[in-house]
Amino acid sequence: MKLENVKRAIEYRQLIDILMGNGHADIVLHRGKVINVVSGEIYEADVAIKGKYILMVGEADKLIGDNTLVIDIKGKYISPGFIDSHMHFESSMLTITEFSRLSIPSGTTTLVADPHEIGNALGPIGIKAMADEISNVPNHVHLVIPSLTPDCPKLETAGYDITSKDMEDLLNYKNIIGIGELQGFSNAKHVYRNTPEIIDDLLASTTYAKSIGKVVDGNAPELFGSELAAHIIATGTRCSCHETTTKEECIEKLRQGVYVFMREGSTQKNMAECIRAYTEENLDTRRLILATDDMVAADLETLGHMNEIIRRTIKEGVEPVKAIQMATINPAEYFGFKDRGALLPGYLADIAIIDDLESMRVEAVFIEGKLVAVKGRLIIDLPKYTYPDEVKRSVKCSKVTEEDIAIRSNKSYEKVRCIGLIPDQNLTDAFEEELRVSGGIVLPDIQKDALEIVCVERYGRTNGIGKTFVKGFGLKEGAFAESVSHDAHNIIAVGCNIKDIVIAVNRVIEMGGGIAISSRGKILEELRLPVGGLITDELDGHEVAEKIKKLEDITRNVLGCKVHAPFMHLSFLALTTSPKWKITDKGLIDVNNFKILSPIIE
Repeated sequence: MKLENVKRAIEYRQLIDILMGNGHADIVLHRGKVINVVSGEIYEADVAIKGKYILMVGEADKLIGDNTLVIDIKGKYISPGFIDSHMHFESSMLTITEFSRLSIPSGTTTLVADPHEIGNALGPIGIKAMADEISNVPNHVHLVIPSLTPDCPKLETAGYDITSKDMEDLLNYKNIIGIGELQGFSNAKHVYRNTPEIIDDLLASTTYAKSIGKVVDGNAPELFGSELAAHIIATGTRCSCHETTTKEECIEKLRQGVYVFMREGSTQKNMAECIRAYTEENLDTRRLILATDDMVAADLETLGHMNEIIRRTIKEGVEPVKAIQMATINPAEYFGFKDRGALLPGYLADIAIIDDLESMRVEAVFIEGKLVAVKGRLIIDLPKYTYPDEVKRSVKCSKVTEEDIAIRSNKSYEKVRCIGLIPDQNLTDAFEEELRVSGGIVLPDIQKDALEIVCVERYGRTNGIGKTFVKGFGLKEGAFAESVSHDAHNIIAVGCNIKDIVIAVNRVIEMGGGIAISSRGKILEELRLPVGGLITDELDGHEVAEKIKKLEDITRNVLGCKVHAPFMHLSFLALTTSPKWKITDKGLIDVNNFKILSPIIE
């Protein structure tokens, strides 16, 4: 028997002694409205706590002693702490510590993170560094790791090529509970036809993970029928998917046994469409789970975290208890968390006290029986975390020149391919435009909102540069660049002219990763992201939110950008696992057909 199980048996014996009349609770939450996610009810009851455990839910007068802290919360709601089932710390640009600092006060007590981003940039070194940081925080943080980087080996370049050879080492490392989104087999038909060896490698990884009791998440955007079935089998048959964007897709996946993680983040908002499978078709909700995927620091600070996503779900017509189930017991059962997700005897006392179910305003938060946040403010000390130098050397490419990123032509006009940005989606559109050529270079056209977009390989492995055009940002001048571009995370940039694009890209290279905005030949503002080119450990959560706001204000007020969260939107234009067209260091990618296209239509 493991030592942790022996310890739990001793602790449980103490709880039994108290319940049998030999001792008292440490805390009793008195006369609250208990949200019972097991029975689907809300009713008035007490919640008694001893140490880090729930003693009982019900009439707790006999458990109150002289030293018991009785907190009268009549009229308020007692909920299990919330679980975010799929998210990436890297997308917030925050360390685990700073993300926790911002998310705990809104009731999130468990995070399941996929370090896919730092895995692409640094491989096992980066993933293990993130797993090591978890010991710095009081909430429950678990990692589900990538089994393949990059997602499409023939179409992009990552900093490290993760394969099944890395799984035994990583899956047995502390705080790692499984394999994350199985993106390598998202484009099932084309992967099978073009790179079948990937399927063999993924099966080796997922079979091993299942053999040691680990979870495997799926990733099946726009997959139906036989392709969806093949994807499910590749995961080992029991999987999730957070890339569902339509009601019909959600229905199909629920019918096939997939746990649908209804994504509702800062830029990808799919919950309202997915939830129609329940509100309109009355499908069972046990496999419907809320997740954010990607949230920026400012949203965490101003809107909240899972409480905000639950609020939006209730607003879509879902009963409050069911909406809360989707962020508590449903994910707990999927991941096999047997000690949380509900208010039950012997479960961890991870609790959110809610003022009102319509606003989902969280009054207080307990983690393992300890009061950690009150009225939106963390009341415990959370020391800042600094990453080791070995994860701060991910940018190894040389600076670029205007000649490097120029799209050349000997004509006066060229018909070109333009990626079409779709706000609040991972998906893109595909357009054609006729653009003017000057000095042998195809020029962006701000009147047509046809800007140049480039992706520069930053790891020094190929020195590749992909380039084409994009519609949807609406810039009127300047450019911005970042070392955040899902999932291989090469340097991506968009701009109105190649001079400003080069200036922004080269500043990102000089910083060793980050975001840079340029206009009229100079840098306007920047943010350094030294950890894998993705995260800052130099600023706290509030400082990052303020800095990103300043950067976004400049893109909007000076450059004329018309989309919110422009850096996150730009970063997803490199994601080769979601349709239709994307940009990587290899070039313009036709995701649906697994091809590299020329930016110029011949």
